[in-house]
Amino acid sequence: MTEQMAGNGAGGTGGNLPLSGVTVLDFGQIFQGPYATLLMARAGADVVKIEPPRGEPLRRRADPGVTNTVSTAILNSCKRAITLDLKHERGKALLRDLVKRADVLLENFAPGVMDKLGVGWEALHAVNPRLIYATGTGFGISGPDRDNLAMDFTIQAASGIMSVTGAPDGPPMKAGPTLVDIMGGTALYAGIVTALLDRARTGQGRLVEVAMQEAVYPALTSQMEYYVRTGKVPQRTGNRQTARSVAPYNAYPTTDGYVVINVITEEHWPKLLQAMGREDLIGDARYDSHPKRIALNDEVDEIVSAWTRTLPRAEVFRIASRFRIPCAPVRDVADVMDDPHMHERGMLERIEHPELGPLVVPVTPLRLHGIAPAPTVPSPRTGEHNAQIYGGWLGLSEREIAALRAEGVI
Repeated sequence: MTEQMAGNGAGGTGGNLPLSGVTVLDFGQIFQGPYATLLMARAGADVVKIEPPRGEPLRRRADPGVTNTVSTAILNSCKRAITLDLKHERGKALLRDLVKRADVLLENFAPGVMDKLGVGWEALHAVNPRLIYATGTGFGISGPDRDNLAMDFTIQAASGIMSVTGAPDGPPMKAGPTLVDIMGGTALYAGIVTALLDRARTGQGRLVEVAMQEAVYPALTSQMEYYVRTGKVPQRTGNRQTARSVAPYNAYPTTDGYVVINVITEEHWPKLLQAMGREDLIGDARYDSHPKRIALNDEVDEIVSAWTRTLPRAEVFRIASRFRIPCAPVRDVADVMDDPHMHERGMLERIEHPELGPLVVPVTPLRLHGIAPAPTVPSPRTGEHNAQIYGGWLGLSEREIAALRAEGVI
């Protein structure tokens, strides 16, 4: 691993963190790449976010005079930030100098962008044979679809996710969150860490690639099971299970919203009947198995709804929990951001961001017991660490850095 600069004020300051000593050049943009490097920064890596002089696309959604949006603040905690124009020959030369001291370079541009600029995998591997070069794309860097335009929305469509999302009588719907980007970022993180382990054994760097379509494909396992079992293409089923192997399984109305109830095992059904005060239906042959209840799904859902709609969410959840029935209130974003459970566990943290004020940010879902995550440092402004990196790493003088800025290189 490369030697870290002391006191950098961002990720990598904790000497006992698992990725301490790993230096990452982060060309990540939007969600996929930045989430992968966020996980690395939270694990102790020194992550340097590299952007065009006017910032990455997500920053351009910020209010005038501000360089961070809530999204960039969430995804870029514990990183440092510099600017660099790779279309400028001097910019490419600076990147090659930075690569000499880096362990990982990550980018999630369209396939071939870095190669066209002369700073792709092969060129940078020649500069530093130990470099892990990670690229995240929509469909991969090979194959007939590689150049298809890819965003979370288009991957949800192409991957099959939208075909099984939505109401039975409605159009295909995307999942609300940017699930594909985040799943792709998680897979990219896993690929990088795997390559670092491989390098520890071989001494050689490696090209790592993750296609978002491929990262999200296993999420359709239930739908594939249904298709193979029945020979029928899964249809949209709303909140019911796509594979149609479990019932009741739905979101049910309450006096103040909805709850989901998921009767996974046959043992859950009589417990649910007890919870609802419908002991009269225990042992009723019409409902004594999943296949029978699925055949009468509307009727079964009405039995459950007749109970839930008389109570508030919290009371349905309390009763269901007492009978050990899988159940959860349907919460909104405000509920979840204030979740006492995740705050107590340290997954969510309240910080004071220098540009955005009070903000709730995630820490990391990766928990290595006995090792505390890196302390939270708010996301940097665009190019905030230019002097620190170009001066401290590359030894450039203030005058040289000012000249680079004047020429539009940084």
